[in-house]
Amino acid sequence: MELTLDGKVALVTGGSRGIGRAIAAAFAAAGAQVMISSRKADDLKATAAELGDRIAWHPANAGDPDAADQCVAMTIERLGGLDILVNNAATNPYMGPVIDSDAPRWDKTFQVNLRGPLNWAQSAWRGRMADNGGVVINIASIGGMRPGGPIGVYDTSKAALIHLTAHLATEMAPGVRVNGIAPGLVKTDFAKVLVEGVGDAVAARTPLKRLGEPEDIAHTALFLASDASSWMTGQTLVVDGGAMLNGALG
Repeated sequence: MELTLDGKVALVTGGSRGIGRAIAAAFAAAGAQVMISSRKADDLKATAAELGDRIAWHPANAGDPDAADQCVAMTIERLGGLDILVNNAATNPYMGPVIDSDAPRWDKTFQVNLRGPLNWAQSAWRGRMADNGGVVINIASIGGMRPGGPIGVYDTSKAALIHLTAHLATEMAPGVRVNGIAPGLVKTDFAKVLVEGVGDAVAARTPLKRLGEPEDIAHTALFLASDASSWMTGQTLVVDGGAMLNGALG
């Protein structure tokens, strides 16, 4: 089955590198026009130049509701619509025991990782999707599905995002489908500390014996964005090489 997004317009937050960049590339290759956003204009400009003329860019802080409204409006104005929203941007300012976490970094994590996806979904809903339908994809984590590990604050925000995904699916139906992806440990700059620290051990304990690549997540996002998943909503798909089967960290 060929997965196509011909004639579709997508917006990918955190789209200048890593998983977001791979998703933008996969969507463009499938025929979509794609707006990518992140905080740094220079990174966005460079990524758009590398990925080709189907990619537009607009700088936006994923945790700022006004920036979400502006980016959604710019996407509709420049690309003629908005059919697919990918909430990929995330932050992880604190590593260590949750019991020792401080309020500023806790709040920052939830501002970007949980309130952010809600703000962007609200902007997409009010600006386009309530009347025209669409797809929302939230990038969560397998860390949101089981306790333990060194990034408990981040993982707790992702657990909440998984619940939010299911809840929004009930509210935005039937016109908008809302699904999520829970990656395992993927080789990105964002996960560099974990990859360098425990990556080899995780890969050894994973049934498929490797860490994830950004493209592994992008392929799943393409499926969820396409009509091939037209009877799916409220689900979060685990893409982790089988890591959770053996309790490997991700």
